[in-house]
Amino acid sequence: MRTSALITGASRGIGRAIAAALAREGWPVCVNYLEHRDAAEALVRELRDQCRAAMAFRADVADREAVAAMVRAASEELGPVELLVNNAGISCQGLFQDLDGAAWERLLAVNLTGPRNAVQAVLPHMLREKRGCIVNISSIWGLRGGSCETAYAVTKAGIIGLTRSLALELAPSGIRVNCVAPGCIETDMVRALSPETRAMLAEETPMGRLGRPEEIAEAAAFLASRRASFITGQVLTADGGFTV
Repeated sequence: MRTSALITGASRGIGRAIAAALAREGWPVCVNYLEHRDAAEALVRELRDQCRAAMAFRADVADREAVAAMVRAASEELGPVELLVNNAGISCQGLFQDLDGAAWERLLAVNLTGPRNAVQAVLPHMLREKRGCIVNISSIWGLRGGSCETAYAVTKAGIIGLTRSLALELAPSGIRVNCVAPGCIETDMVRALSPETRAMLAEETPMGRLGRPEEIAEAAAFLASRRASFITGQVLTADGGFTV
């Protein structure tokens, strides 16, 4: 039976690179997006031109019913979802004392409740078949904290806790759960920072540069592969030495 991979927040940046990497490894991929329909559909066309199975689906990961509908659609068109990559996320820069309630709730809804919604939607099939893989995308800020990104760091630390706890809970059912913690990567989120801040981050990285989305994608693809068949509950940090 053909099975599929669902990548949330996959129209751009790290998510897009992960979808492309998994497609190269033979996975039919569902490209989730919320706002960037043109980018998501362009990726799907590109993959189909390479004779790879792909579809795009618009869903706000914070919406439980929308996520459930997406999983049903992906399962019907591509095959049951046996690989979930929780990549969708938003950030918010600023002093914690200035963070309003709406911004806090939206960060929690997308960055933490979104993965909850996605995992619960795909688990029935995985538990029934006693196999499956979940890869969560956290951040080095979830490991070490981030000044002026407190709320974002809190949610990414929560993703690490979710990864480790789910790994313990699901291992007896043959389901692996791991996490990638990217460092400073050339994405729209980082490009929104000032040139001075980006230069400072590159200088603070021992490898002397920002990372590329494709480098994070390779880490996620490894954790999703049979090469990592005895790895679960782990956080793979890909940050050019930033947190060493």
